[in-house]
Amino acid sequence: MNKIIGSIVKYSALILILLFLFFPVLWVLLTSFKTNMEAYRFPPAFIPRNPSLSSYIDLFTKHNDFFVYYKNNFLVSGCTALITLFLAVLSGYALSRFRFKWNRWITAALLVSQMFPVISRMISLYDLMGKIHLINTRTGLILALVAAMTPFTSMLMAGFFETVPRAIEEAAYIDGSGRMGILVRIVMPLVKPGVVAVVIYAFLMTWDDYLHAVTLIQNDALRTLSAGVALRYLGELSYDWSLINSISIVGMLPIIVLFFFFQKHMVKGLVAGAVKG
Repeated sequence: MNKIIGSIVKYSALILILLFLFFPVLWVLLTSFKTNMEAYRFPPAFIPRNPSLSSYIDLFTKHNDFFVYYKNNFLVSGCTALITLFLAVLSGYALSRFRFKWNRWITAALLVSQMFPVISRMISLYDLMGKIHLINTRTGLILALVAAMTPFTSMLMAGFFETVPRAIEEAAYIDGSGRMGILVRIVMPLVKPGVVAVVIYAFLMTWDDYLHAVTLIQNDALRTLSAGVALRYLGELSYDWSLINSISIVGMLPIIVLFFFFQKHMVKGLVAGAVKG
């Protein structure tokens, strides 16, 4: 009897926590089906009285600029994830396998770099990008985001490489394989959870990025989703809340799909990479 009561209490608490966490998303979804007048009504109605798809129709027929931001977001997020993975694999493998004088200091520097807020480096980053003529370019934005992602992902991959026995690499080396061949053909298949975790982490963090995009990009045709929506659809005097919530739902869809299919791999990767040995 006590076990049954304990289970009821546990699952009830979990349901309440889930409802609390998902309530904002549910509110956004329901508001996207309201008219703008109903969205402004006070007191607000939780369930739309007259559900309408007008905001979604307007989004897909009248707001082509939104899909420009959407495309830019995919390009920047995808390129950032791939480049970050390449650098994280090489740097993580080097930190894990090569022991030299400055090894600990490099690891400490990577760790310390994560302690500073993103906004603290925006002025110097803008100045640097201006000097090398990468302001208002996707290349500059991608490089800035890769630089922000590399420290954490390098330490994450180093943790994964530590779980691979060195004896496997030594046996392959004796058989005539080179260092890169060992890394690509033998070690990488053993750290697939880490690879998936790095790609998803870099993609998710880039997809939601606002500060880098709004600082380094002023050309409307090159803006990503967060910056473009904030600057074009959020006015100073009034908002079209129905349209904004529709944009939010459409903007969340790729992340929801990605997390739904790769949630197990991502959680497994992040947890496994935190344990060495």
